[in-house]
Amino acid sequence: MKDAILNEKQQRLARYAKALGHPVRIYVLETLSKQSCCYSGDLSEILPIAKSTLSQHLKELKDAGLIQGETDPPRIKYCINKTNWAEAQILFKELLNY
Repeated sequence: MKDAILNEKQQRLARYAKALGHPVRIYVLETLSKQSCCYSGDLSEILPIAKSTLSQHLKELKDAGLIQGETDPPRIKYCINKTNWAEAQILFKELLNY
């Protein structure tokens, strides 16, 4: 596709959709949306996956801007990025109502 037909909104929506493309990431977002923040260690105790795999999923969500991390050595605290999460919700609603 030519870049001229793709607008910034479509590109952001695609990035959010890609980040949501795995059940573990959906679970992480559901968990974080129910509480203010969560440490990655707490998630690794709940999820039956390797810590390195969880780390990759968290990185994907963070790179998409859906979550943010705050380092508190040796732990990392993750929270929903409320601004981008709200934008993602709006973009998905617009798409689904199109």
